[in-house]
Amino acid sequence: GSLVAAVLAHSGRLDKEHLGARVGRLSRRGEVCTMINKKYSEFLPSMQSAEDLVAQVEGLAKNIDLLKAGIENEVQRDLNVAVAEFTELKQQLERDTLVLSVLKKLQEFDTAIKECNSALLKKQYVTAAQQLEKARSSLRSLESRRGFELKILKALGTELTVQTQNIIYHLGEEWQKLIVWKLPPSKGSSSLEAVVLSELHLHTVPPQDEDTAVPPVAAVLQALAVLGELHSKLKDFGQLLLQYILKPLISQPSSLQPVPEEQPDVFILRFRSQEFALDESSPMEVFDKIRLVFEVLHKHLLKVPVEQPGEGSKEGRVTLAELLGELIWEELSDCLIHNCLVNSIPTNSSKLEQYKEVIESTEEFEKALKKMHFLKEDTTALLKYACNVDSHFANKKCQDVIMAARNLMTSEIHNTVKITPESSITLPELPDPGSGDHLKMLIPSNSVHNGTVNLGSESRLSPFTLCLPTCRISSSVQQLVELAYHTLLEATASTDLCCVQLFDCVRNIFQLFYEVVPTYHRENLQKLPQLAAIHHNNCMYIAHHLLTLGHQFHYRGTGVLRNGAATFVDLVPGFRRLGMECFLAQMRVQKGEILERLSSARNFSNMDDEENYCAANKAIKQVLHQLRRLGMVWQDVLPVNVYCKAMGALLNTALAEIVTRIAALEDISAEDADRLYSLCRVMVEEGPQVFTPLLEEDKNKKYQEEVPVYVHKWMTFKELMIILQANLQEIVDQWADGKGPLAEEFSAAEVKSLIRALFQNTERRAAALAKIK
Repeated sequence: GSLVAAVLAHSGRLDKEHLGARVGRLSRRGEVCTMINKKYSEFLPSMQSAEDLVAQVEGLAKNIDLLKAGIENEVQRDLNVAVAEFTELKQQLERDTLVLSVLKKLQEFDTAIKECNSALLKKQYVTAAQQLEKARSSLRSLESRRGFELKILKALGTELTVQTQNIIYHLGEEWQKLIVWKLPPSKGSSSLEAVVLSELHLHTVPPQDEDTAVPPVAAVLQALAVLGELHSKLKDFGQLLLQYILKPLISQPSSLQPVPEEQPDVFILRFRSQEFALDESSPMEVFDKIRLVFEVLHKHLLKVPVEQPGEGSKEGRVTLAELLGELIWEELSDCLIHNCLVNSIPTNSSKLEQYKEVIESTEEFEKALKKMHFLKEDTTALLKYACNVDSHFANKKCQDVIMAARNLMTSEIHNTVKITPESSITLPELPDPGSGDHLKMLIPSNSVHNGTVNLGSESRLSPFTLCLPTCRISSSVQQLVELAYHTLLEATASTDLCCVQLFDCVRNIFQLFYEVVPTYHRENLQKLPQLAAIHHNNCMYIAHHLLTLGHQFHYRGTGVLRNGAATFVDLVPGFRRLGMECFLAQMRVQKGEILERLSSARNFSNMDDEENYCAANKAIKQVLHQLRRLGMVWQDVLPVNVYCKAMGALLNTALAEIVTRIAALEDISAEDADRLYSLCRVMVEEGPQVFTPLLEEDKNKKYQEEVPVYVHKWMTFKELMIILQANLQEIVDQWADGKGPLAEEFSAAEVKSLIRALFQNTERRAAALAKIK
């Protein structure tokens, strides 16, 4: 190719016409003619050879063009045909390969089904189950091929289902032969009689009197595991084990004793009832009996190894105990905690030390179950619960305290006890607030320094100072306060965490009282004055103790009690308000009844009318009867000062209403005045008699004489009576230019109104009215 290119280039440069022209030009030059002739004669052969070479190249190009045309016209067409044939053959090969693989899978499915049936007839259940799984795998492979659907696949699926159910049926029968439950006919498995009649039979050894031996338990279990049915079988077995063996042992351990019996071809587990059983049993006894059951089950059933499908031979090989533990341990541990360990938690902090035995027994129980592979190594639910005894003790103690407090709050209020300053309450003996040296620092010295006079440094306050006055409170409230004291005393002997919980529990007691009692007893507190008074005393009694309740445990407690945070003083105003609001509501009810009765007195007008006088007299009698009844109801219940204030307020309401109605009269005749005076005299004579705060009648005279102290309108009422019987001059004298006793009780306008109603319009009346100013 390079030679041809050189020749062509050379020939191009030496074109004949250019050479001839050059020679023509040179011939005119004489000095170079000779040289040109020489060069031309030497170059001519080379040019001739180049021309021959060009001719050959042109012929070669023509041949190439012919060959290219032949390729494009004939070879390319044949090549396209070959490619199409190759593609078709390739597709045919793929189809044949697919058909071949499908046929191979069908052959594998058919072979697996035949071998499964053959193994099933020989009771080789593991082999049968494995072949069935191979057939299932082949069918899944066929079903996964998209675009290649066969009608036979549905029939194959039906056949596989039939074979699966067949082998499961046979395995179920073998399972029932291996594990036999003999249960009572009744469904009430919780009763002791039903549990005693329950038995578990394990045929782990083939019977000697049967021709067809029961296959080993391992073969049946492994076959069930291969088919994925072992989980459901174990779940049913575990539920029966819980219902008829384990849970009865936990709930009634002292009444049941497991009796294992091993025979040549069967193992039997049954219960024996213990007649003279204790009401409660320790967790140690429960753990021992549960462990006995698991040990015999492990020996005859649960130690069988099973290889889980889809896992390696080493990692997937587990014992039946592990599988059963995963299914029932959570429910079993919950039952042990709530029906065994909870009941063993002490209710007194002094018994917490003895609980270490329970913790040790729990740890040994878990170790035994882990050794049998029933539990995993990291499973410590029971031990964690048992070790957290302080928190559980506090929770249980708080629950018991709250329940006891709620029962006291919902009990009857009218069952009362008498509280006096001398009475001693059943409360725990509290510790000395400090050491002897500490107390000595607080005692003042008797010596006199620098000539100062010692003014009774040894004198003491009365022992009744700051004591509650004599009254009656509900016995339930007294017990509630005692419960609070005992709970706080328990808190001082407990750990810091338990102390805080118990302290909060005591606060919750009183907050619960604040919410529960007014709601639970609402109807009785509204209707019955005596209960309202008792409730008032209850609240004041609780508030009295709340003032010093936290301080009494300040020197004994730790943590929250010692740092001064243990106080109940913030609850005091609420309890005082609770008692006062209830009693004041009852007072409003009683005042309303008094006013309603006096409303039937026809405004005390026209007393000369017998009917009007009888109505007014009846109203007065009813008011006095109401006050007398209240006096008896509140007698020996309310403190004396509260009793007198309450009765004085009610009597004052009646007197004020009578004064207002009489003062509003526009015309009072002499007969009317006499009858009004007689009615008022009844109130003055019998009114003080309703003051009977004490049971001893002779001691009540003191308080009846002090009626003007508690009844603000008493003197007003007396002055009204004087006006009703006085003449004009006596009224003017009682007024005494606005400085007399009458002016202390009535205004000038009220006195003038009474004068106009009592006396006729005369010069004397006008003169008297002029002096009233």
